Order: sequence, then C-alpha cells, then structure tokens
Amino acid sequence: MKTQKPVHVAIVRKVLPGKEEAFKAALRNFLGESFMQGGVQGAGMITALPGGEPNEIGILRTFANEAERDAFYNSQLFKEWEAYANTVTEPPVYRNLTGLEAWFRSPMQPPRYKMALATLCGVFPTALFLSYTIAPLIADWHMLIKQLIFAVCMVSLLTWVVMPVVTKLFKGWLNK
Repeated sequence: MKTQKPVHVAIVRKVLPGKEEAFKAALRNFLGESFMQGGVQGAGMITALPGGEPNEIGILRTFANEAERDAFYNSQLFKEWEAYANTVTEPPVYRNLTGLEAWFRSPMQPPRYKMALATLCGVFPTALFLSYTIAPLIADWHMLIKQLIFAVCMVSLLTWVVMPVVTKLFKGWLNK
C-alpha cells in the first residue's frame, strides 16, 4: 500500500549555456501551473546552489503522498514540461527526500556529519524539555506506554517545531 505521508522530491537540472533565463522563466510558469494538479503541496526553485555550478537549478516538490506524486509525474502537464526541459538542460537528477534529509530541504544535501550535528542540536534540548515536562506526569505509567508517549512527543516536536528552526539557524553552516 502506498504511504499517506507527504513525499518530498529534490530535482537538480544543469541548464545549457545561454538558456538559463529562458529556463527560469519557463520553470516559474510551470511551477505555478503545477499547483492545479491535485496533491501538489509545494514547489520551489533554488538558484545558485551551494557548492554547485552557476547553471544548476534546484527544484523542490512536495506531494500529499506517493500516489499523488506518481499521478503528477504521469500527467500530460509534466510530460510536456519534461519534453521542453530536456531540450535546454542536461538530464535531471531526481532524489526522494526521506528521514532526516527531508528536514534539510535543499537539492544539495549537507554532509551527513553536519546533518547529525544539527539534529543533535534539536534532539538534546527537546529531550531535556520533555524530561522535565512530560516525564514527571507519566512517571508511574507502564514503561512501554511512557516510551511511546515520549517518542510521539519527541518526533512531533522535532518535525513541526524544532528542526525547522534549527535548519534555519544553521542554514549558512549547513550549506557551506
């Protein structure tokens, strides 16, 4: 069965010399049109990728789930875009972002040690916070239930609160 959680895809395209501005304009139009497809939750263009070449363009896409991603990539709109894009770029590189790398939303993934250190900067204070707030409230509960509640709180805070802040704070360092 297909997953029902959001799916993030990073695409890197290297634009042929002299075609950069035309490609960016066409990409902006395509990104806008793509929101008319069901399941497309986000799309963006990143120029001047850190550590990349000046003619590399990053595209980040978020879909509601795998089925919506597959429907988009099989749509007539995407097929027409791909036909055009292939005339002005080298073959694209697609990467599904999963796990920790989805927090570091950049087509050029930071080195793993930087992702690990940034994650530690989010996990450690979150664990301390939960130890002082949630842990005393559930101290007498069964160990498995305590661990489950602690894990749910940890993952929820990291996903929607802590890691978005951490990645913003460390953006410059992560992208060096």
